[in-house]
Amino acid sequence: MKLIREYYELCEGGVCQDLLTEAEKKFVAEGGLILSGLMQMADTKNGNGRIYPQSILEKEVNNYKRLVASQRALGELDHPDSQIINLANVSHQVIGISMEGKKCMGKIKVLDTPSGKILRSLVESGISLGISSRGLGSIEEKGDGTIMVQDDFQLICFDMVSEPSTPNAFMMTEARDRILDTPQGDKINRALNDILYKFEK
Repeated sequence: MKLIREYYELCEGGVCQDLLTEAEKKFVAEGGLILSGLMQMADTKNGNGRIYPQSILEKEVNNYKRLVASQRALGELDHPDSQIINLANVSHQVIGISMEGKKCMGKIKVLDTPSGKILRSLVESGISLGISSRGLGSIEEKGDGTIMVQDDFQLICFDMVSEPSTPNAFMMTEARDRILDTPQGDKINRALNDILYKFEK
């Protein structure tokens, strides 16, 4: 098995109040930061050429829900090449995750940790950040260049990164009802992910 990493766009601006629990509303009212949107896609070729079959992604999202429920779904700032979550670099906690058709949607709470404070500062400065899945699993390369993720895939966590890879996989800022669109940045993201993929091979 190998480490499999993917990148998705994250936007700031809060979430629709109807999607928040009472505890989450209180957290936001007291100055906390919660973000939401697209975290992963099934049956869709991404910038790394990989496709996650829906059955495999749904299985791992359901497994990951147990970590979310036990408040252990943590992620790091940046995207380490490791199977272990480094607690010294934790910046956020996934507080909600679900499949909506082929889309894996989620909510993230920015934590009051050193890395979380950096993350919050970047978000509040208007910096577009990405959400990236990290997992372990096998891949199979097809003749057309498509790379299929196999059924031994195990989702580890979701990290915050600077470079998303999937075109149009943007997290919505539901409070403002808009989507950030950065076509020039997407070209750069694709190039960086091509380099990452060659490195991982």
